[in-house]
Amino acid sequence: MDYELDVDPALAAAVLEIEGHHARAGWDQPARLYALVDTARLVAQEPALAAQLGLDEPAAQGSLTPVEQEDLPAGQQLEEVLPGIHWPAVVAGCAAVVERLVLPPAADGQVPDDPAAAAEFAREHPDAEEVRIIAGVTRHGASYCALRMRSQDEDMAVMGGNDLVPGLLELLRATLLDDAEDETDE
Repeated sequence: MDYELDVDPALAAAVLEIEGHHARAGWDQPARLYALVDTARLVAQEPALAAQLGLDEPAAQGSLTPVEQEDLPAGQQLEEVLPGIHWPAVVAGCAAVVERLVLPPAADGQVPDDPAAAAEFAREHPDAEEVRIIAGVTRHGASYCALRMRSQDEDMAVMGGNDLVPGLLELLRATLLDDAEDETDE
């Protein structure tokens, strides 16, 4: 796995924890969304839940706990759902898990504009690659991504980096903005 020097270790650990969880669940899973909460705060505010999760005070310092969000709308891509999501201040960050079919750079300019035709083109392309992407961001501006290719489905082949999927990271960042920040950006 590649490591970058400016990685937020708590965020990277949370993203990799989520990646490991989904690796054990296997492929062909629906998209998932996680709130990332400060573990020390969770331990202090919800001690019974923290105990149930096996969290303790010393391990809690400086870490993030992923909390899966259960009720995502069916029939929509996660990227379509994210613009309607705004997290409360208690959420320190968020992460998303999506499986996608990616094409090599040589396919640029060949993909049809029509979304249905583009999807069919990607499914039939001989060099298409299935990937699982886990992207996470924090309110402090940190980002981290993990990417696993189906053709190299082993832990040692997972790639990591701060900006592997910029479009998804931007969508996730927007969910963390409060209303005052939204208004000043307009």
